Amino acid sequence: MGSVELFVLAVGLSMDAFAIAVCKGLSVDKLKIKHYLSVGLWFGGAQAAMPLIGFILGSSFSALIERVDHWISFVLLVLIGLGMIKESRQEIRKLDASFTPRAMFPMAIADSIDALAAGVTLSFLNVKIVPAVLAVGITTFLFSILGLWLGNRFGTRYKAKAELSGGIILILIGTIVLLQHTGVL
Repeated sequence: MGSVELFVLAVGLSMDAFAIAVCKGLSVDKLKIKHYLSVGLWFGGAQAAMPLIGFILGSSFSALIERVDHWISFVLLVLIGLGMIKESRQEIRKLDASFTPRAMFPMAIADSIDALAAGVTLSFLNVKIVPAVLAVGITTFLFSILGLWLGNRFGTRYKAKAELSGGIILILIGTIVLLQHTGVL
């Protein structure tokens, strides 16, 4: 996986966090630096940790399924992408205005489950995990901050488009992985 593909994957994975941050921005009257840092660190940190965990898990059994790993990668990325597309069509709900760990931790973990599956996929592709984790974490950190600001300023206009775009990106990456490993590309 090249640096462009890695960046596209990082952007795709960060779209859920962006969408949640947009909703979080709706819940706050006046944003402060601590709000930006909270959203960026919680979502960026979780999105960086989960692919690492998935990579470790995937690496431990990748030799057993080496012949079908590209199919597993394809299926996981397509399922994640379809889930994001489905979420993009759902009604937007206003989130709690709290930025406490009790409020942020469950959202960050729930949001980053797809990154866990992506980490398993990265292990099958023999990707260097440190640059991948940094790319996903930093991209999500930045997109979360942007989403918080946009949600606070412009409302929910970007939430559905972000989730739809992220889903399409992940499906395309899965398709490219499959086509490359089957020799079509």
